[in-house]
Amino acid sequence: MGRGRVQMKRIENPVHRQVTFCKRRAGLFKKAKELSVLCDAEIGVVIFSAHGKLYELATKGTMQELIERYGKYTGGPPADEPMVEPMDAKKEIEMLKQEIEILQKGLRYMFGGGCEYMSLNELLVLEKHLEIWINHIRSTKMDIMFQEIQMLRNKEGIMKAANKCLHETIEENISYTDFTTMTTNMMHPLTIANNIF
Repeated sequence: MGRGRVQMKRIENPVHRQVTFCKRRAGLFKKAKELSVLCDAEIGVVIFSAHGKLYELATKGTMQELIERYGKYTGGPPADEPMVEPMDAKKEIEMLKQEIEILQKGLRYMFGGGCEYMSLNELLVLEKHLEIWINHIRSTKMDIMFQEIQMLRNKEGIMKAANKCLHETIEENISYTDFTTMTTNMMHPLTIANNIF
């Protein structure tokens, strides 16, 4: 059974729109990887979702390197930010500890556990993390809903096939069975004579 042609217009149903976005994004990334492997090409794909979430793919190296190379090729201005050198382990541990502390403080602040004051920067960091979490939760929820829809469609197909098989079996049995009335010589075959007891 072939698929019909898809009309190129905005999908109005938000659930269908999100499912289509997830499927087509994954397909686009897959095709980009295949093209990179088959043709030994460097490919960069940048996608911003309707919710502002960034999805990117750089097949060789990093996206920053690819953007810098593009800037050099097109004669555009070089990237303003220099390449970030890797931090040593102690600095990275300190930074992660501070981030965890801010997130824990934010959780206490949100759930009213303590009278802690949060600075504007701390609130901005917390807001950024909350947005990332919400987008991740929404994406996971959409994936689960899509899987459940697929499972229900599979069950529907199985039930339809079983129903069709049962209808065919019933029709075969009806055609083979002769329902003529049967007569017996006994008046009441299920009654027992009184003189036996």
